[in-house]
Amino acid sequence: MPEKFTFAYRAVMAVSKPICRQWGRLEVSGLEHMPLEGPVLLAGNHDSYWDPIAIGVAARPRRQIKALAKSTLWKVGVVGKVLDGMGQIPIDRGKGDVGALSRAIEELRAGACIGIFPEGTRSQGRVLRARSGFGRLAEAVPEAQIVCCTVEGTVDIPRFPKRPTLRVRFFPPAGGNLRPGESAGELSARLLEEIRSHAPIEACGRKPRPVRVEAPETPEGTADALARETAGTTSDGHA
Repeated sequence: MPEKFTFAYRAVMAVSKPICRQWGRLEVSGLEHMPLEGPVLLAGNHDSYWDPIAIGVAARPRRQIKALAKSTLWKVGVVGKVLDGMGQIPIDRGKGDVGALSRAIEELRAGACIGIFPEGTRSQGRVLRARSGFGRLAEAVPEAQIVCCTVEGTVDIPRFPKRPTLRVRFFPPAGGNLRPGESAGELSARLLEEIRSHAPIEACGRKPRPVRVEAPETPEGTADALARETAGTTSDGHA
C-alpha cells in the first residue's frame, strides 16, 4: 500500500504550495516515473534553499520525500520538531555520520523515498564533484528504484519583484541503477552528470556571481575526502 503522509509533511507542503504553484508558476513533468510505493532513491541538483521545497511540492501527489538535512537545522527550536515530524534525517556534515546513513538505509528497506543531492550542498555558482554517499545507499539497498530529478528557477524566488518560473522534472537515469563493477562514487558522478546536462548550474543570491569550478584535488586529498564523506551528506537543507 502507498505510504501515509505525516501531518507535519502535509502541513508544510500545504503552506508551500501557493508559493511554488501560484507565485512560482510551477511546472511538473515526468511524475509518472515516481513510484507510488516501495523504496526510492531520489537524486537532484541543488542551487537554492528552495530546491527541496519545490521538489517536495512537485512530488506531493505521489510520495513523501525523507531527505538528509544538515543537523544544525535541528538546533533552531521549533524547526527541528517540524523536520522530525516530516521524517527528515539529520546528518553531521563532513563527519562520516554512520548513524544517519544507517537510518536512511533502514527507511529505504521499509519502503521510503529518500532524497539526496549528490553535490552534497548548494552549488552557489560552483561546479562541484559528486559525493559518493548516494551510491553507498544504492549499494546497500539494491532493490531501491533510482529516480533523477531536475529543479530550475528556484534561485529566482528571492529576487522579488521578479516572478520566478519553477520547473521540476522526474526521470529514470539513462544508464539505469548501479551497474556491475560500478563503484558508489562512479554511480553518483554518472547521475550528477546526467542531471546537470539538463539543469545547468544557477548561481543563487539577488546578485549572482559567475559560475566557478571547484579546485581539483590531489589523489591524497581525494582519498581523505572520500574517507570523510557520507550520503551526499553535506546537504544545505534537504536532500
